[in-house]
Amino acid sequence: MKLIDTHSHLYEPEFDADREEALARAADAGVCRLLLPAIDAQSHERMFDLCRRHPDRCTPMMGLHPTSVNDNPLWQEELTRVEEYLHHPPEGIARFCAVGEIGLDLYWSRDFREEQIEAFRRQIDLALEGGLPIAVHVREAWPETLEVVESYRGRGLRGVFHAFSDGVETYRRLKECGEFLFGIGGVVTYKKSRIADVVREMQLGDLVLETDCPYLTPVPHRGERNESAYVRYVCAKVAELKGLAEEEVAAATTANAVRMFGSDTPAANA
Repeated sequence: MKLIDTHSHLYEPEFDADREEALARAADAGVCRLLLPAIDAQSHERMFDLCRRHPDRCTPMMGLHPTSVNDNPLWQEELTRVEEYLHHPPEGIARFCAVGEIGLDLYWSRDFREEQIEAFRRQIDLALEGGLPIAVHVREAWPETLEVVESYRGRGLRGVFHAFSDGVETYRRLKECGEFLFGIGGVVTYKKSRIADVVREMQLGDLVLETDCPYLTPVPHRGERNESAYVRYVCAKVAELKGLAEEEVAAATTANAVRMFGSDTPAANA
């Protein structure tokens, strides 16, 4: 059984003590590739370093996280850096598999709503220019996100809604806007999880699996640090919800990820 963790922050400081061991545990769990979304300039070099050391396992994205726009007088300079990297990847980085992690997050503050929307749109434009998918973060901002994404309908926009957390109606509206997949993570394993009911209604061909490690740890490790190896628990839960074998869910979601993000993964030729 081969899995892809489509949203991992294994480069973050929470893994400084055991990053290589965590990567080995992921391999032991069948996770053949990790896709690493960018956050902002403070973490770029950590992400690049991990990808340079493990180019066969780790593939980076490039983008500016919406919360890194908040109260940041240099956010437009950050966007310029994102654009430069997308056009000219740094030494040792073959490619970026997506523009991400981008989107809207109004949970902490709505004071920077307009700046976040501008950053989101500019990065969508970069993705369309480069023929890349987007990896979208949404928190307390679904109406605004739908308004932005629906304005690009018919222009070839595609990507993944990371840690999808809204209802079936939003899922269906987004599917009408382009080729989109929906990232399912540890929240699906929680008791009374709303997304569990939504997953039952979603098509398997629309799903990819993720951890968002070190965050959103699935049961049975909830309350601990998350890691990419734990994507297998997400796979098991999705299989349970849909009445399918874990192997079928793993094969389908891995194929979905390869179709969206590219074929430079062992799973593509498995």
